Amino acid sequence: MLRWAVRNHLVQKQMNKTDGPALQILQALRQWFDTQSSAATDPTTLSDRIDWLRVLPFVGMHLACLGVFWVGVSWFAVAVAVALYALRMFAITGFYHRYFSHKAFKTSRLMQALFGMIGATSVQRGPIWWAAHHRNHHRHSDTECDVHSPVTRNLLWSHMGWFLTPRGFATDVSVVKDLRRYPELVLIDRFDTLVPVALATGLFFLGGWLEKAHPELGTSAGQLLIWGFFVSTTLLFHATVTINSLAHRFGSRRFDTRDNSRNNLWLALLTFGEGWHNNHHHFPGSARQGFRWWEIDLTYYLLRLMAMLGLVWDLKPVPAQLRRRVGA
Repeated sequence: MLRWAVRNHLVQKQMNKTDGPALQILQALRQWFDTQSSAATDPTTLSDRIDWLRVLPFVGMHLACLGVFWVGVSWFAVAVAVALYALRMFAITGFYHRYFSHKAFKTSRLMQALFGMIGATSVQRGPIWWAAHHRNHHRHSDTECDVHSPVTRNLLWSHMGWFLTPRGFATDVSVVKDLRRYPELVLIDRFDTLVPVALATGLFFLGGWLEKAHPELGTSAGQLLIWGFFVSTTLLFHATVTINSLAHRFGSRRFDTRDNSRNNLWLALLTFGEGWHNNHHHFPGSARQGFRWWEIDLTYYLLRLMAMLGLVWDLKPVPAQLRRRVGA
């Protein structure tokens, strides 16, 4: 009996060694589609090492952009890429950032779910994850507790390294209890990868149909997929995260905030107004980040248009005393 027990223990130990990598791969595959498949949720206890198994789709998204050399280019495919860049940039800046993270205006439950879905097509995770990380960024900006600070780390890490780690993958649910009250947002956040997969699939089939029904457009299934999804999404991602990296290194500082945030015109143009980052860190609660009339803030203009249509309301302004101080 003792010999059997010892033998069984040794066999089980050997099986655990064999199954270890397989289980890790399976876990990574599950996390690609279900963000709640991991039991580890406390960011403070997780590793800052890049989880290469989990980020293979992110790497693949960049490599897929090379497909432009095989599928060619057409004005229609480029137009779709630009349109999807603009729509999703607004979803990120207007809703993921100014609404979900800062509550800078109010909207209906339907609109918040709709723009939560559109934002998720950006492959920048779900609205709850995004808001949790951004709220913590403001609490600990440019300190050791800020996971994407270029001041305590480096530009490459703040640009995207942090995003690829178990610590960056986790959601600090303690700071987003207000958002977790909505089951539809929790669902979008949990299965956030399925949303861009659906967009990519739709673009592929649309391109295939257009190739046959409207050959004068010069597009195809592969072309619309590569340009409309992979190129557009990759550019969108890197433009968005310049605010984490470049906007904390390059530009001017109107306000003496406790972090290293900067105002940068070029980043503001690229990100629809997010480049007025020093303004934003001085007063994060405003729906407007370009405090002066000449500080172009396309997201704010679009929010004003939506307010005129009754789709959003109660846009929080920059307080009068702050406007006087900056001469706006």
